[in-house]
Amino acid sequence: MTVSSDPRQWQVGLLGYGEVGRILAEDLRKQDIKVAAYDIKLDREQGAPLRQHAARIGVELMQSHAELAARADFIVSAVTASQAVAVAEACAPAIRKNAWFLDFNSASPGAKQRAAAHVDGAGGRYVEGAVMTSVPPYRIKVPLLLGGSGARELAPLLVTLGFAAKVASDELGVSSAVKMCRSIMIKGLEAMVIESFTTARAYGVEDAVLVSLKETFPAIDWEKQGAYFFQRVIEHGRRRAEEVREVAETVREAGLTPWSASGTAERQAWVADLADEGVFGVKGSPEFARSADWRTEADRILARISPGSRKARA
Repeated sequence: MTVSSDPRQWQVGLLGYGEVGRILAEDLRKQDIKVAAYDIKLDREQGAPLRQHAARIGVELMQSHAELAARADFIVSAVTASQAVAVAEACAPAIRKNAWFLDFNSASPGAKQRAAAHVDGAGGRYVEGAVMTSVPPYRIKVPLLLGGSGARELAPLLVTLGFAAKVASDELGVSSAVKMCRSIMIKGLEAMVIESFTTARAYGVEDAVLVSLKETFPAIDWEKQGAYFFQRVIEHGRRRAEEVREVAETVREAGLTPWSASGTAERQAWVADLADEGVFGVKGSPEFARSADWRTEADRILARISPGSRKARA
C-alpha cells in the first residue's frame, strides 16, 4: 500500500506519548487526523493517565513499536534522547515502504545519522527534526527545522498538518547541530540559574544578585525567568539531562571536551532526583513545580541538602 500524497489522509503514528506526544495528538485529532501511539510506559503503573488521555481524544494505542510502524504512513518519534536510535531500529523491520519517519528527538548529529540508516535501509524515509524551543506554548506550531534528503518534500506536507516546519539543510545532522549548540546555552542557563539562585538564597544575598543581573541584562525579568527555569527543570529535568548528554556527545563529535554540557547534565539530573524523592511535592498534583516564586523551590532544596542552613531554619 502506497503512502497518500494528502497528509490529511495519513495514519499518523506517535512513538512516545509524553508531553510532546500528547500535545501533537490533541492538535492532530482536532483536524480529524487518524492517530495511533505507542509508549513503553503504557504497560506500567504510570501508563494509566496516558491510556485515559488517548481514550478521551480518540487515539488508538498500539502494543509495540513494530505494530505502530506497520500501520503508520507518518511516524513521529518523540521519545527520550537516549532512545532515539533504539526506537528507529525497533521500527525498521516493520516500517511501510516510503513511510515518513520524523525524528523529533534531541539527539546528536551522529545519533540521527545512525537512526536514519536503520529507517532508510528498511525502505522508510527518515527526516530529522530539530525542535527549536519549548513545545507547550506553541504546540504543533513550535518552530521546527528539518534536515535530510527528504526534508524538502516533507516540509509542505507538515505545514498542511499545522506544523511550523522549514528546511535547514539537505544534509543529515545540520538541523540537530543547530539544536544541540543552542541547548548548550539554554539548558546551561537553566542549570546556572538554579545553582546561582539557590546558593544566593543560602547566603541571603539573592536580592543583591538579582539587582546586579538586572543591571547587566536589563531586558531579562530575572524573577520571572528564575521561576520558569525552576519549574521546567523540576518537572522535566530527567528528560533535559538525557538531552544534554546528547549535547555533550555532539561537542565530542566536534573534537572538544564538553565540560560545560557535562556539568549541565549533572545539575539537571540532580534536580530530577530531588523531584523523584518528593522534595517539590507530589508529582502530578496541581501544585507540583508551579510556584510563582523560585525562592519556594530553592528553600525546599536547601532544607533537603542542608537542614542547618540559614534559609532552612527560617
